[in-house]
Amino acid sequence: MASAFERSLPLRRWLHVFAGFDGALAFAVFLLTCAGLLTMYSSGYDHGTRFEDHARNMLLAGFIMFVAAHIPPQRLLAMALPLYTVGVALLVAVAVVGVTRKGAQRWLNIGVVIQPSEILKIAMPLMLAWWFQKREGQLRAPDFLVAGVLLALPVGLIMKQPDLGTALLVLAAGLSVMFFAGLSWKLIGPPLLLGLVGVTLLVVMEPQLCADGVRWPILRDYQQQRVCTLLDPARDPLGKGFHIIQGMIAIGSGGFWGKGFMQGTQTHLEFIPERTTDFIFAAFSEEFGLFGNLLLIALFLFLVLRALAIALEAPTLFTRLLAGAIAMIFFCYAFVNMGMVSGILPVVGVPLPFISYGGTAMVTLGLGLGILMSIAKSKRLVQS
Repeated sequence: MASAFERSLPLRRWLHVFAGFDGALAFAVFLLTCAGLLTMYSSGYDHGTRFEDHARNMLLAGFIMFVAAHIPPQRLLAMALPLYTVGVALLVAVAVVGVTRKGAQRWLNIGVVIQPSEILKIAMPLMLAWWFQKREGQLRAPDFLVAGVLLALPVGLIMKQPDLGTALLVLAAGLSVMFFAGLSWKLIGPPLLLGLVGVTLLVVMEPQLCADGVRWPILRDYQQQRVCTLLDPARDPLGKGFHIIQGMIAIGSGGFWGKGFMQGTQTHLEFIPERTTDFIFAAFSEEFGLFGNLLLIALFLFLVLRALAIALEAPTLFTRLLAGAIAMIFFCYAFVNMGMVSGILPVVGVPLPFISYGGTAMVTLGLGLGILMSIAKSKRLVQS
């Protein structure tokens, strides 16, 4: 009997490593991972080593999640300012001596080529959560102004690269922290109203604004073309509108039940550009149909709602703001990707979490999940 007890000790020690993990969140991630592997095998089995690399990236993300889950929130709080400072410094270095590929200066060669803007997806909400934690109990309007400056600096540097997709994700993460910290609706309402009026005018005046020779301020030419193509993909069906048109054809041809696993004609006849990365949702929709899409959307909604529940139950202001921001990051990833593939948002190069191919994004998602697990564990420790 004693020997049986001794044999059980290693197992108990191993299970203790996973103590405090949020089971519901982990199960949702597991199902999304399975969906990602199935879709990547179907769309990328004949695309070099995409499937094997995707599986490797998932294992790496899982390892990072496991490690991050064991970092106490107090240590995350201490890491916020240094991580933000390093991230901004690397963005400045990119602007000065960055590596340029396909007309964009987004990378930095430090022995290995890295994309510093990815760091800010986590460093930005960490920094703002740290700032509002320091100001807890004495928040005033100037504190939100300082937070806005802290947010605008990296967002501006990322847009200059240019990388509109990453800039939007960093902006959304930062704004969500400010919103959860108590930003007044009096400050939120006017920009939202102005944006709604702007979108309405853009749709109504599309023929004039998108006419040849008309140039928009602020946006670069390729960004302007993406917006105009969104409004009317048929203006260049074999060029800039090809992605959107083929994506919508694939989604529509899936019907309710889909064509079946490995049976997507748009996918396997290579009509869908970037079928393993930005437009993998079109490949998924073609094979699994509306029913599969509803299940996938339900999984993403459950993940986001579970993350918000963790935020609601978190023991400190810092952990509440950070968990809420990570929930919004996952929401923005999924919403923007599905929206651009479906033709309701411009194409901005945002991957679909756990489904799209991409090592850097997978690492960021794994880190975010690990932080959520750490916050969930801290809540249980406080309760016990």
